[in-house]
Amino acid sequence: MHKQIAHYEEKLNYEIDSWDLSLLITEQADIHLLDCRSAEAYAQEHIPTAIHFPHREISEQTTTSLDRSKLMITYCDGIGCNASTKGALAMAKLGFRVKELMGGLDWWKRDGHSTEGIQLQAAKLSCGC
Repeated sequence: MHKQIAHYEEKLNYEIDSWDLSLLITEQADIHLLDCRSAEAYAQEHIPTAIHFPHREISEQTTTSLDRSKLMITYCDGIGCNASTKGALAMAKLGFRVKELMGGLDWWKRDGHSTEGIQLQAAKLSCGC
């Protein structure tokens, strides 16, 4: 039983759901919300307060402006996209505390949370995974 409890505690150290994220945003918690998708995908639609930070551009040099005391939360489109996982891995390798948004933008919207952006219907818009 102890291993099972440890498993779930460990899992919660690295994932966050849209409800908990919305609470952190409302409370103006010490987080940086990183949209790890392409510039086009971010411009079309993103979570309010998110910073566009493509996973391919995460490096020691590009992260110097980020407050290392804050929790980094990465996200992408959701199921079928792994940009948030790649972003979380890159941030963790640089020594940041990171959580990944479960279900990404897709679950964020399914849970009824708002988005920002131009929100045009784009055919085959690449998320940048």
